[in-house]
Amino acid sequence: MISDLKRIIDQISRDRGFEKNLLIEAIEEAVASAARKKLGSRRDIEVRYNEEYGEVEVFQFRSVVEGEAEDEQTEISFAEAINLDPEVQVGDELGEKMENITDLGRIAAQSAKQVIIHRMKDAEREVIFDMFKDREGEVVSGIVQRFERGNMVVNLGRTDAILPKDHQIPKRSFKQGDRIRALLLEVRQNSRDSQLVLSRTADDFLAKLFQMEVPEISEGIVRIMGVSREPGFRAKIAVSSSESDVDPVGACVGMKGSRVQNVVQELQGERIDIVTWSPDPAKYVYNALAPAHVSMVRVDEDANSLLVVVPNDQLSLAIGRQGQNVRLASRLMGWRIDVKSEQRYANLEDSGYQSLLKINGIDEALADQLFGKEIKSAADLARATVEDLVIIRAIDDDFGLQLIEAAEVVAKELGIEPTVPKGQAAEASEEVAVEGVDDETAPEPAEPEAEAGEESVEEEEKK
Repeated sequence: MISDLKRIIDQISRDRGFEKNLLIEAIEEAVASAARKKLGSRRDIEVRYNEEYGEVEVFQFRSVVEGEAEDEQTEISFAEAINLDPEVQVGDELGEKMENITDLGRIAAQSAKQVIIHRMKDAEREVIFDMFKDREGEVVSGIVQRFERGNMVVNLGRTDAILPKDHQIPKRSFKQGDRIRALLLEVRQNSRDSQLVLSRTADDFLAKLFQMEVPEISEGIVRIMGVSREPGFRAKIAVSSSESDVDPVGACVGMKGSRVQNVVQELQGERIDIVTWSPDPAKYVYNALAPAHVSMVRVDEDANSLLVVVPNDQLSLAIGRQGQNVRLASRLMGWRIDVKSEQRYANLEDSGYQSLLKINGIDEALADQLFGKEIKSAADLARATVEDLVIIRAIDDDFGLQLIEAAEVVAKELGIEPTVPKGQAAEASEEVAVEGVDDETAPEPAEPEAEAGEESVEEEEKK
């Protein structure tokens, strides 16, 4: 019925890696389905593959009845049955090999084809799952095949994998035929789409690339303690060494930066900071905020937060462009990091400055500007005039009057004496706009920092 069937089964099994018995079962099921559609759905049909001859044999079973058979599909008369088997008895189930059914018809043949395709797909999914299930979390290499709604389809040789759009490095393009490496993020056993999901934005992808490039990491001498990334822009990786004579940062950088440059090239220019891990959070944050210098660190273990004080001219470098440096350091450590300049920290320690912060409507940014205008306390603000205040961009006539009235209340409650006569606030230096600083925001960038490549901002605490 199926020419060269044995050869076809052997070839598919060898090329696709299927078990022969799975293919044989699929063929038997397909032929049985096709035979029922062609010969009648009520027939009790059994299909067997004869491996010796490479043929599929179809048998039908019918009940032997006395007299004429009323249903030819399920019954056979005793007179007809005894010609097939002389020892048959009424009531027996008689099996009969069906001949001349090579033409099962167009519909039956299509049904057989669909069953075989379905079973082969199921078998292939099992083969793919078994092949890749132990490789989840590894870096795999493939060829870009095509793009589907922003997702990238990558051929891994035996099968295709999908690199979703949100796992692609932004603004980094590949074209069809390019070779690409990615992290095997997930292996799905049952999926209507691709079973294999890749990622190039995962933190583990960066860690695995360093493991491939740095022998000391694969040997266990150098350990990766943490990774934080903003894919395509900047990343931080913390490393430590189990041997005192091995510099973990130097091992990752390599001779003339060769090792880290290989990783940077794979990530298409993503800037990577390699920092030394430390169990001491104060020392760790000092390393994590590099290249900025840190003057002082205050650790609050209960709140899992760090107050970091840096020189005034290092504030923009510590925070980074749009807060990137401090944000990555915070993710790397798992601590909240609040960066202050030395001037702002000194202000925060000043009792007069603290009294300004107690006034409703005044935050640190506005308090800094008031300090710059020699308004050093709530009492000074209470004796100021609206004209003294409106020169500050954030204050208009109504808001200025509101602040003065609120300052009078606070000054009275705290018993603070003014340091300047009413209406005679000393002229300060050029006004400076101050932005709020925390681990998620940063000052507006201005001139670039020559040494580290960070953009600088105007000094926030300049008086």
